[in-house]
Amino acid sequence: MLAFTLTAGSNSHYINEKEGFVQVKGGRIWYKVTGTGKGTPLLLIHGGPGSRSCEGIPAYSTLGDDRPIIFYDQLGSGFSDRPADTTLWQLPRFVDEITALRKELDLKEVHILGSSWGGSVAVEYMLSKPKGVKSVIFAGPLLSTSRWMRDAKILLSQLSEPVQDTIRKYESLKLYDHASYVAATDSFNIQYLSRKPGPRTSAPDCDKSGKFNAQVYRYMWGPTEFNATGTLKTFERTERLHEIKEPVVFITGQFDEARPETIYEFQKQIPGSKVEIITNAGHNKVRDNPEEYLGAIRKFLAAIN
Repeated sequence: MLAFTLTAGSNSHYINEKEGFVQVKGGRIWYKVTGTGKGTPLLLIHGGPGSRSCEGIPAYSTLGDDRPIIFYDQLGSGFSDRPADTTLWQLPRFVDEITALRKELDLKEVHILGSSWGGSVAVEYMLSKPKGVKSVIFAGPLLSTSRWMRDAKILLSQLSEPVQDTIRKYESLKLYDHASYVAATDSFNIQYLSRKPGPRTSAPDCDKSGKFNAQVYRYMWGPTEFNATGTLKTFERTERLHEIKEPVVFITGQFDEARPETIYEFQKQIPGSKVEIITNAGHNKVRDNPEEYLGAIRKFLAAIN
């Protein structure tokens, strides 16, 4: 279903701000395009697995004066269809969603931003050697589960002893829904996911969107950010990062669970790539420090088009 006209492959883009659905294996995925700028479109791959794009629409849309911004919800998330078939929750199928979107929207040239788990999708897509990708932004990316778990242990060690004891106790019992374990997990989230004080209200774009899909998250990842038990438990792509030849920037928060120390190690694998550390921000950089985060994205893309 083509809901707008976009002429890619040049510096001239006409976009009629619309949304629609694209058929993929297992169902339909929802997309939305904003922006009137003439630069190469930016395709956003949200985190999760099981999260949704609507939370970031208000902030990322501010980049639309430079270029079209393309949001979409992965299958099982947000406005997209929610099949119950667990055989669909495989990384290659999520990568196929990018191919389907580009074909349907005639995106001959595109920038890609993969955030968190979206970074896993982005790196896997780039390793397939697609044509027309002008740059890649890895925002707090999951590129190595073993490294993510190692970093998580470091971050957990910085929490209070009672919180650590509670987490260890209920993980040993595998009682991940116990109120005490959930409360301890919140202590981790406040430190490393989103540090900005105040209510975590949803964006208006989320009013009619499906909630976070915990079933997909647990099946692919696990019960918490720091406990990988799902199908991504063995995910490792660090050794193949050098295969990416396009311009790359890694962006992470000063207090991100994707620790800056690790991000600098990733950078070493891609010659010429850059790193941006967003001050006073956890993993949710677009909430904690949107001005600095979006500014870093805008600056990087402007140098390429």
